[in-house]
Amino acid sequence: MIDRRSLLSAGGASLALAALGLPAKALAAGGLRLGQPAPFSFDRLVALAKSLGAKPLAADSSLPADVLQRIDYDAHGKIRFDTANALFRDGPGQFPVTFFHLGRYFPVPVHMHVLETAGSDAFAREILYDPASFTMPADSPARQLPPGAGFAGFRLQESRLGDQGKRPWEKNDWVAFLGASYFRAIGELYQYGLSARGIALDAAVPDRAEEFPNFTRFYFEPPAPGSDAMTVYALLEGPSLTGAYKFVMKRGKGVLMDIECRLFVRREVARFGLAPLTSMYWYSESVKPTAIDWRPEVHDSDGLAMWNGAGERIWRPLNNPTQTRASAFTDNDPKGFGLLQRDRGFDHYQDGVYYEKRPSLWVEPIGAWGEGAVQLIEIPTDDEIHDNVLACWVPKAPVVAGSSVVLKYRLHWTAEEPFPSPLARVVATRMGRGGQPGQPRPAGVRKFMVEFIGKPLESLPFGVKPELVLTTSRGKFSYIFAEPVPNGVAGHWRAQFDFAVEGTEPVDMRLFLKNGDQTLSETWLYQYQPL
Repeated sequence: MIDRRSLLSAGGASLALAALGLPAKALAAGGLRLGQPAPFSFDRLVALAKSLGAKPLAADSSLPADVLQRIDYDAHGKIRFDTANALFRDGPGQFPVTFFHLGRYFPVPVHMHVLETAGSDAFAREILYDPASFTMPADSPARQLPPGAGFAGFRLQESRLGDQGKRPWEKNDWVAFLGASYFRAIGELYQYGLSARGIALDAAVPDRAEEFPNFTRFYFEPPAPGSDAMTVYALLEGPSLTGAYKFVMKRGKGVLMDIECRLFVRREVARFGLAPLTSMYWYSESVKPTAIDWRPEVHDSDGLAMWNGAGERIWRPLNNPTQTRASAFTDNDPKGFGLLQRDRGFDHYQDGVYYEKRPSLWVEPIGAWGEGAVQLIEIPTDDEIHDNVLACWVPKAPVVAGSSVVLKYRLHWTAEEPFPSPLARVVATRMGRGGQPGQPRPAGVRKFMVEFIGKPLESLPFGVKPELVLTTSRGKFSYIFAEPVPNGVAGHWRAQFDFAVEGTEPVDMRLFLKNGDQTLSETWLYQYQPL
């Protein structure tokens, strides 16, 4: 489980701009210092990752650990990159690049490079760490790091060509890579929230520690004139694998990322999580906590949405379980999956950190992914500072030492899922005591209210109610019916039922609405923890 606060928060000659091949204003005047040029292409990066993967990981011990430890949370917060030194500050392209400083919570040096041109004949120069590129107190321990120490990560700032009065680029960013292989983007509502990762290895595997490989190198390609995209290459290194990544990131209504990765496995991995998404879910209207917090809901995402290879649309509300749980949804060539924030009402959160504006994140596979499963890991949490939810694709075939993986996919950071279903969708899952008001309540019986909204429910003939199709892994249903939600909103219905089960092991339930042979809604899946 990751502490979200940590995510929210060698010598060289001076640059010869003419030799670099960039416009004279490509870098801030008197700013960044670059190392010597070296040939670069994505194929070269793949070859490097493959060669590194053929031998054990070489740990980087070049930096003084005691100095990094003294750059604690407070000290790190006082260090800011000076935007006067931003890469591409005056072009090419729209989006300047700024950098995060190393510290106690980000101790692994990440080496940044700028490419001379795009294409297979490019040259790369390392952007050399210099404390003069940052503003920091005179007594900051960061001043004791050696030249060329590296950085912790980077940000893509908003367009320098946009409305600077409304959204100045120096104070607004739209992508951030920071910590291990974590990265985030804002959605169309201009808020950060959940994160993606380059890879997830052995998450929630008994008797095995989860591994967190690091992006150790980044390469920034100068954008073409008029381009709305940024292309960044990355090298991933960890004890169990290496990898080469290509990110093509576009800033539009939300953020779109085309990702290609080639991975080389050093040793067997039990849970090989591809295209992983990481989020926070503490509680929602599903299970109301008892006086633990003043807000009605606290979460970055409220459910896992899936569009499987058979075409079925599925919604699985998230849980905050009493112990770590892993769920697998087997599939073949999935059409997509994502962690979404469907609840957009401010009054449902009552918080100034804008949970109602957090982005939804959808994974769109490119090409056939074959057999495997979307896996969901849910970890108990008692606070909002922890990322306790992981969703990823796990291939069916075991990933063994010496094997390689090629994967392409697209990430959509938006407000809603990018390929909406024509079916009614789930908008709330509520629970309470079973039975009927005014009658003795049966012990151990839970009442469920699952709300749906959508056009197929709007078009039901007057007097016709949708039929509930309910199944469960065990237990019994009773008091089953559907009714329109009495709020005057067309197509807004709720399915109601009571549920009783013996024992305390989790129960998997499934529900959708139909009218005759017509399916009206997506499928609601829920893992219920009995009382």
